[in-house]
Amino acid sequence: MQLLLHLTPADRDAWRADFDRNAENRMNAGLTLLQLWHDADGTGVTALFEANDRAKAQAWIDREAATGPAIDARFLRTA
Repeated sequence: MQLLLHLTPADRDAWRADFDRNAENRMNAGLTLLQLWHDADGTGVTALFEANDRAKAQAWIDREAATGPAIDARFLRTA
């Protein structure tokens, strides 16, 4: 299962530094980063993860959204 999420941090550079520091938290949530994009014009970020445990991944999303920018997250399966 994949997880596609989008968020718009106020400061993308600060967000990225925090994102990089917290790789172990994502790993513990069963998430493997596959791709990370940023908006060409603006601070938006979109990430694609492999999600091995949906419940753990959702708990991670909930924690991140409680302390940072709103997150639009979708769990996807290959068609």
